[in-house]
Amino acid sequence: MHLKVLGPLTADLNGISVVPTAAKQRQILALLALYPNRILPTTTLIEEIWGDEPPRQALTTMQTYILQLRRRIAQALGPTPHTTAKDVLTTRHGGYQLTAHPDDLDVHTYNLLITQGQHAFNHGHDHQAATHFRQALALWHGPALVDVRPGPILTIEIMRLEESRLITLERRIDTDLRLGRHDELIPELTHLTHQHPHHEGLHAQAMVALYRAGRQTHALSAYHHLRHRLTSELGIQPSPHLQHLHHAILTLDPTLNTPATAHHPTTYNLYPA
Repeated sequence: MHLKVLGPLTADLNGISVVPTAAKQRQILALLALYPNRILPTTTLIEEIWGDEPPRQALTTMQTYILQLRRRIAQALGPTPHTTAKDVLTTRHGGYQLTAHPDDLDVHTYNLLITQGQHAFNHGHDHQAATHFRQALALWHGPALVDVRPGPILTIEIMRLEESRLITLERRIDTDLRLGRHDELIPELTHLTHQHPHHEGLHAQAMVALYRAGRQTHALSAYHHLRHRLTSELGIQPSPHLQHLHHAILTLDPTLNTPATAHHPTTYNLYPA
């Protein structure tokens, strides 16, 4: 089964979609897709669907939902002699397990590319790292599980995936800065800092890119706009990291023109707190 969660939920068998239209069944399939080849307890599935107030017939209803999912799987399988729907969506002690090959999971490929990219980044293989990070981000086709109505557990899982996506994006930008691509990064970082107006890491990257592009005034302006938002909206000051970066820009610190090293691998920690 081919499973995708980095965007709309996709689950295909033999080129046939097994994703149901009913909202609760989509929730169940999405949660199973996030944990393939692992037993998900029935209690976890019930909590996802009904939260802290499951109906009295929750277990029976859940079994009905699983049966309906298996019917869709059986239709996609067709008359295969060696595999049945129960082989794909298996009943285990106290729960259910969705069987899929890791190579058929977009989130598995995504995590593998991130690991490869970080390894290359840590060893100074910047072109290779940038390629891996770009390939990982290219697997996304919108917000995670964008067409699934999440319950309490899926909500947490979606937040985790989206945070990972943002971290990977930061790593890719840091790699591009190490490669001297500051000019081409400025439009992207301008957009990202508007999308994430309180995100200090992205603002640090924007400040460094602007400074290296010979736009010291704009780099300082980016800092002051962030500082104003943090103080007026959240009542806090920028972190020591960012304050030191601001001072370095003010004083034309030559370190700003030096690519990150193993000791200071990211833009945000270019200057210690």
